[in-house]
Amino acid sequence: MENPFSVTNYSERTDLELVRASLHGNKQALETLILRHQPFIYNVALKMTASAQDAEDITQEVLLKVITNLSQFEGKSAFRTWLYRIVFNHILNMEKRSKEEMFLSFEGYGRFLDATPNVELAQDEAIALKETIEEVKFGCMSGMLLCLDREQRLTFILGEVFGIDHRLASEFLEITPDNFRQRLARARRDLYNFMNNKCGLVNKNNPCRCPKKTKGMIQMGIVDPERLQFNTNYVQRIRDLIPERAEKMLNTYEEQYQRLFGEHPFQMSMRSQKIVQDILNNETIKEIFELN
Repeated sequence: MENPFSVTNYSERTDLELVRASLHGNKQALETLILRHQPFIYNVALKMTASAQDAEDITQEVLLKVITNLSQFEGKSAFRTWLYRIVFNHILNMEKRSKEEMFLSFEGYGRFLDATPNVELAQDEAIALKETIEEVKFGCMSGMLLCLDREQRLTFILGEVFGIDHRLASEFLEITPDNFRQRLARARRDLYNFMNNKCGLVNKNNPCRCPKKTKGMIQMGIVDPERLQFNTNYVQRIRDLIPERAEKMLNTYEEQYQRLFGEHPFQMSMRSQKIVQDILNNETIKEIFELN
């Protein structure tokens, strides 16, 4: 059968065209398809696990599963829908990752924050530690996400962090839009209640503030200013990727929370190219797609 296309400008091709070309053994089309969807998968996995290493492993596992089953895509739905169903099912059913074992409840996480020393920073220290303070903020909020169960966490990440419309998100998760909205409402309630009672970002009366916790986090070995995990390896903020919502938020409080999570970096995996090359060089993948 003739190759669907042989031009070199693969980035302008649709997912469906790339899938068809990949199934004909076109290595460049397969690589383009992987690179197109890898960043979103990685960032969802990172928010789900709060670990770059775990997120990279999950991304590779999921992409191998997707590519191995690519011939099963029948075009009855958008490729993105088919792909993300595989991704999200994998994430919901995978074994617990290391940090998921650490933060099992908001009560426990609150005790952890209370046990972290408060240290006032001098003005020059605050300036010198600016990026580390941001790291503490992003890391702390990522820890809060881990206190949600997986279903709630994934729903919150899709609906609130990435601002995906409830109709599309429910399609990805294979539930009704009403069920998605109910899950999102529960996740918001649990997370926002904790933040309202603990976090100085949303309530100035709360004692827990990122600048005060920064030195304590460094002293406890939780944050390393020389090896940032959350405030690094990014080209834009999540909020820059979110299209304007068709429906207005119900109130300014919800807008405030979404703004806080939207400020988080949309990160690039340090091993992104290696992950792609490992997949393309996988013997099973080579055999399935007859890649040279």
